[in-house]
Amino acid sequence: MLSALADGVWYDTDVSEFLGLKLTATMTVLRVDGGLLLHSPLPLTAERRAAVEALGRVAHLYAPNTFHHRWLAPWSQAFPAATVHGPRELGDKRPDLRIDRFHDREAAFDFGGAVTEIPIRGFRMRETALVYRPGSTAVVTDLVHNIGRPTHFWTKFYTRTMGFYDRVSMSRVLRWSAFDDKAAARHSVDALLDHHFDTLIVGHGAPIPSVGREALASAMAWLPAAHPQLAAKPPRSALFTPKPCG
Repeated sequence: MLSALADGVWYDTDVSEFLGLKLTATMTVLRVDGGLLLHSPLPLTAERRAAVEALGRVAHLYAPNTFHHRWLAPWSQAFPAATVHGPRELGDKRPDLRIDRFHDREAAFDFGGAVTEIPIRGFRMRETALVYRPGSTAVVTDLVHNIGRPTHFWTKFYTRTMGFYDRVSMSRVLRWSAFDDKAAARHSVDALLDHHFDTLIVGHGAPIPSVGREALASAMAWLPAAHPQLAAKPPRSALFTPKPCG
């Protein structure tokens, strides 16, 4: 269930099976002006709902990219007054979902000054990272993983082959396939790293409670240096639409 991680930051995990891999998925809860922001919601159970409501009012539901949306609908139905945030292409991919604001296309949301949004341009998953200033915490989803040492045979083999076994890293398959503009992505990652944070929460695997900024910088060092005058290109219209993972 929910565990406190930093000032105004809680997280929960659940099993996530994807392409035969046995991983975990992470939900993050942030205290913001007017209530709570739920990032990448997990399955809505009575216990999980009670734990969240014990912290405050659910004011925002946040789908960070085009993959982590599987359980958004039940939460949005349970909390109809919450503002639902998601990328524009998720609206095309899941027209059944209520999305009130497209975080990769519209102006940054205030969140009472507690949260800064950094869209990762050039990343086909259309992910937006968050920096939560009160808790000195950054929240990413599929930008990097921290899955540790899984013992399940296929998961262990795959993560070793793809370079993210027992290390904070991005899967090689995502490096190869998930970017349509690596220079724009580099520019976005540098903008994220310009912020101060100690804790890093990832979509799959354990949070990094300290030296999170350094871990992210090392994990993304493979991206080519961005040209200082680069203007991030608008996202392409094509959907990157494999099965959702959380």
